[in-house]
Amino acid sequence: MSSIHQHKDDPLHSLRHSAAHVMAQAVLEKFPEGKIAIGPAIERGFYYDFDLPRPLTPEDLEQIEARMREIIAEGHGFIYQEIDEQEARQLFADQPYKIELIEDILARGTDEYGEPMKGPPALSIYRHGPFIDLCRGPHVDNTKEINPDAVKLLSVAGAYWRGDERRPMLQRIYGTAWKTAKELEEFLDWQEEVAKRDHRRLIKDLDLISFHEEGGAGLAYWHPRAGRMRVIIEDDWRKRHLEGGYEIVFTPHIGRANLWETSGHLDFYKDGMYAPMDIDGQEYYIKPMNCPFHIMIYKSRLCSYRDLPLRWAELGTVYRYERSGTLHGLMRVRGFTQDDAHIFCTPGQIEDEILRTLDFSLDLLRGYGFEQFKIELSVRDPNTPEKYAGADAMWEQAEASLVKALEARQIDYERMEGEAVFYGPKIDIKIKDALGRAWQCTTIQFDFNLPERFDMTYVGEDGREHRPYMVHRALLGSLERFFGVLVEHYGGAFPVWLSPVQAQIIPIADRHLEYADQVAQRMRAAGLRVEVDRSGDRMQAKIRNAQVNKVPYMLVVGDREIEAGQVNLRRRDGEKAGALSVDDFIALAQEAVAERRLL
Repeated sequence: MSSIHQHKDDPLHSLRHSAAHVMAQAVLEKFPEGKIAIGPAIERGFYYDFDLPRPLTPEDLEQIEARMREIIAEGHGFIYQEIDEQEARQLFADQPYKIELIEDILARGTDEYGEPMKGPPALSIYRHGPFIDLCRGPHVDNTKEINPDAVKLLSVAGAYWRGDERRPMLQRIYGTAWKTAKELEEFLDWQEEVAKRDHRRLIKDLDLISFHEEGGAGLAYWHPRAGRMRVIIEDDWRKRHLEGGYEIVFTPHIGRANLWETSGHLDFYKDGMYAPMDIDGQEYYIKPMNCPFHIMIYKSRLCSYRDLPLRWAELGTVYRYERSGTLHGLMRVRGFTQDDAHIFCTPGQIEDEILRTLDFSLDLLRGYGFEQFKIELSVRDPNTPEKYAGADAMWEQAEASLVKALEARQIDYERMEGEAVFYGPKIDIKIKDALGRAWQCTTIQFDFNLPERFDMTYVGEDGREHRPYMVHRALLGSLERFFGVLVEHYGGAFPVWLSPVQAQIIPIADRHLEYADQVAQRMRAAGLRVEVDRSGDRMQAKIRNAQVNKVPYMLVVGDREIEAGQVNLRRRDGEKAGALSVDDFIALAQEAVAERRLL
């Protein structure tokens, strides 16, 4: 279940937020000594975090869900009220998590979920029946507006308070709510498909990637089959970039502290960086980003306006501290390889470069089978200027340049206040997978700040020094996250061009192994990735194993195939294509690769 807060404009937001409150009431009735934390509406559902005297069981969820239906039928109104600090502290005197939230709202101007408030800090509550919660809403008018036949509690998970492993571990109850029972049923079917495609299970079942606590949490180990796929992705990435006018660079993994001080990362991003290491009395940091290193390359010589634009790309491995409570398979890791690039250009070139990058991004993603996108324009929050670097005029110009590129391609986008990085606004491209879920991958960031901080210059047509503009962009985002998205999008059944094993040759008996090896050699010479099943299993078991491993093509060989110089083709989808010559199969597979087909 996603933990992304559901947008308040979504018509189901109020319904789900209200269901979360009803659930909290039912839980506190069952556990009067329980403590409540937060309970937002999220994409396709809701959750609420509890500090309870014992772990919850499936039987508990059934009882809580039954009580929720009773509360819904009682017809309680949801009543909004603004209160002062004294009253808030009295109402929640026995709720320490709510007291902490109250203090944050008053001190930092963040709401109960830690998000910046758009107006001045204010304390508000919602009541329904005997239950009171610190909340800004919105809610439905009455509990009877929640359809009791379209509400279901789904699971319980552990969640550190505020995602911090140093804080208490809470129990998070996930639930979902819809307008009709039919919508609930469709959601539950969809959720079954999500479970089947969970990359954390598939990367293990398909022997692709593993994680090892003894080696460090959040660090991925790529096995040989995943390694093959990574090489394919990297080679495709390099080819496209070289054709697109980029140069490939390589930079170190660590840098002196003064680099990160100059860049502003130690001011704005230190919580996401690992602790420094002492080398010859100097502090060094393992890099969380590649940008300062690319700037060092730029500053190694004097650039002319004739040299610009410079487009430098790197598959650079970076390391960022993520709280253990936020780690999630390949989607949230501590070490990952960004498909990073930086473009250095003149002010007059910036709009063309952003447009060029936008086109390049969408074309690259379409090459992996993604056709639907959600585009967001992330800008700064005007209420928290201290979070950002640079003058207002530069922010306005940067935002205008990004908007112009989006409008030039008639791309619909959503404006996201407060989501900009500290050095400039950005375009985020989220890809929609086969199940309609949006995944953040591509980001295109305008940066006028780092060229200033590092005193970057170029010699203009007038012979004087000028300040270049800079674009940060990552298209796949990170190889780890993108790989996880690919696994879930295809359910592990990758297109032929990406499959780690494109064909599995299945000899019926040991006497057919020699012929199987000869066929495999011819296919490898033709550029295909092929394996021979040398196990002692029976033929049907070998076929099942290949199907479980989601190999696109299974080629059975026995006496008849040897005599005719053929292979007997079965496809991953169960289709039995029958006997064909080795050359015909090679041509068939090469065509599927060239067209990037599933089969």
